[in-house]
Amino acid sequence: MKSTWKWMLSLVVLALLLAACGGSVEESSGTQPNYVNAVNKPTEEEIGEPASDDVVEIEFWHGMGGGLGETLNELVKEYNESQDQVFIKPEYQGSYEELLTKFRSVGGTSDAPALVQVFEVGTKYMIESGYITSVQEWIDKEGYDVSQLEENILSYYSVDGDLYSMPFNSSTPALFYNKDAFIEAGLDPENPPQTFSEIQEAAAALTTDDRYGFSILGHGWFFEQLIATQGADYVDMDNGRAGNATEALFNGEEGQKVFNWINDMNEEGSFGYFGTNWDDIRASFQASQVAMYLDSSAGTKDVINNADFEVGVSYIPHADDIERNGVIIGGGSIWMANGIEEEEQAAAFDFLKHLQTPEVQAEWHVNTGYFAINPEAYNQPIVEEEHSGYPQLRFPIEQLQETIPSTATQGALISVFPESRQQMVTNFESMLQGTSPEDALNQAAEGTNRAIEVYNRTAN
Repeated sequence: MKSTWKWMLSLVVLALLLAACGGSVEESSGTQPNYVNAVNKPTEEEIGEPASDDVVEIEFWHGMGGGLGETLNELVKEYNESQDQVFIKPEYQGSYEELLTKFRSVGGTSDAPALVQVFEVGTKYMIESGYITSVQEWIDKEGYDVSQLEENILSYYSVDGDLYSMPFNSSTPALFYNKDAFIEAGLDPENPPQTFSEIQEAAAALTTDDRYGFSILGHGWFFEQLIATQGADYVDMDNGRAGNATEALFNGEEGQKVFNWINDMNEEGSFGYFGTNWDDIRASFQASQVAMYLDSSAGTKDVINNADFEVGVSYIPHADDIERNGVIIGGGSIWMANGIEEEEQAAAFDFLKHLQTPEVQAEWHVNTGYFAINPEAYNQPIVEEEHSGYPQLRFPIEQLQETIPSTATQGALISVFPESRQQMVTNFESMLQGTSPEDALNQAAEGTNRAIEVYNRTAN
């Protein structure tokens, strides 16, 4: 039986430290507003109405605000009106950490929603909570074919071959660059840099009195990606997937390459730091204050539409002496509660299957920028038309599909991920202010190890 103390400690770490580091990648990215303690129950006009008193009603908690929430409501309405057996009731619960905190307060009771969206950092918390039913149970029960879905998205939410939740809003990082600035600097805008040294050389050429060549947001997600594409695990125990991690590995050779690379550009004056706010770094790019930076693929269309220059998108860079391994998925997934009747679980799973159809995934991709969980969606006419107008959208998709499966690119599962990310940001900023790359990275690892040790000791 999972330890209650383990889950309680997880939640404390999550609530305090995620608040400190600004939440998840997608939430902080500016793709959705972060309303505080907001609960949005959509109107009948937005999601339809039950066909009869006999339908199975499914409550679905999510963290999609703004335009994302509107798109989600449209998908729900289409499902509700497509059949007369199930009625989905989506409710916006605020930010991801607020949503998870609320779910914890009702998990295992009759007040719990049947479905709940949780960001990827909360995966280990949910598995250990004791409040969920793995969707693998229903996949096996109904013989649902998951091979039709994107393997490199499913892998993050799978442990020991079991898929615990259904992927929903998924994205990866990508390199965004100013093609006009490339031409001005004598660089080929159709041949963006691919390796650390190529980025460094291009950054030097792109740097002027008014513009930095390259930047990275102060967020641990990007560091995780830059070591994963080198094929390196973030923590031990097969990246926390063979058991509870006991030690950080990210301060090894691969991590040192990343910190040394950025430190070199910082000392050369070609690296600009714009803090931890996604809107700030995007505004700096749009104002031509930086020529290249890493961003979430989910924001691609917004970046293109808000720039008065031609925007290029490419793969994230990799160390010179290794082959590119690929990226880790970010975003969130949908979990099924275990405190509901089997009839409700069956209805909830029917909706999850509906969300994965090519037609629905095509609509979701086009309207939000998130990946299609079902790759067949990319062959839908609305997607082909969208990609014709925004060819940059193809690069993150190809980068994901070319990712080499491994524990590194599958992504780490650790209970203190929020604290580790905060350690990374704090010590990354310390390096930019003069601490040696080796010392800064080792201090981030030491802080992570202390958090892991406390968590594991308390859990046992």
